[in-house]
Amino acid sequence: MLLYIHGFNSSSLSDKSQVLKHWLESRNRAQEWLSPDLPNRPAEAIDLLAGLIESAPTPPKLIGSSLGGFYATHLVARFGLKAALINPAVHPALLLRPLAGTTQQYWHSDGSYQFTQAHLDELDALDQLAPANPENMLLMLENGDKTLDWRDATAYYRKSHQLVFQGGNHGFTHFHDVLDLIDRF
Repeated sequence: MLLYIHGFNSSSLSDKSQVLKHWLESRNRAQEWLSPDLPNRPAEAIDLLAGLIESAPTPPKLIGSSLGGFYATHLVARFGLKAALINPAVHPALLLRPLAGTTQQYWHSDGSYQFTQAHLDELDALDQLAPANPENMLLMLENGDKTLDWRDATAYYRKSHQLVFQGGNHGFTHFHDVLDLIDRF
């Protein structure tokens, strides 16, 4: 099973989630795709993901993008799973602090919500000074990402396996090209 964990304000309809779904379908493995729409509250998102992991027939491999990479890092520490991290957010409470008090729009629906200090507190509670089980993580970055600084991730995940691609963007243009590698990791 491949559990795709989407990023901030995204959903299972994200491009990478759908590429993964179609990639698995083309290999007669559609039943291995799992990509839940996460609640905007970090604690609720982690509870949902932990429940899916605990009820899975076999331990899933995680694929986390952006904030989903941060969540995957927490879940690797908690469950000892393997994870591919795509342009992951490092210390997202610090990154998202300027958004406190703002209305956030979801990417794939008309819904919105208020981003509050409670969201930041929950992110802080999940953060780690250094990732646990770094050997279980495959970090994949594109240095053309204008949303997150790729150098923060290379430093934070310095003991993890790393691939840094030239150019690209936060959406990670090489995703389809690395699916076989993620599958074998």
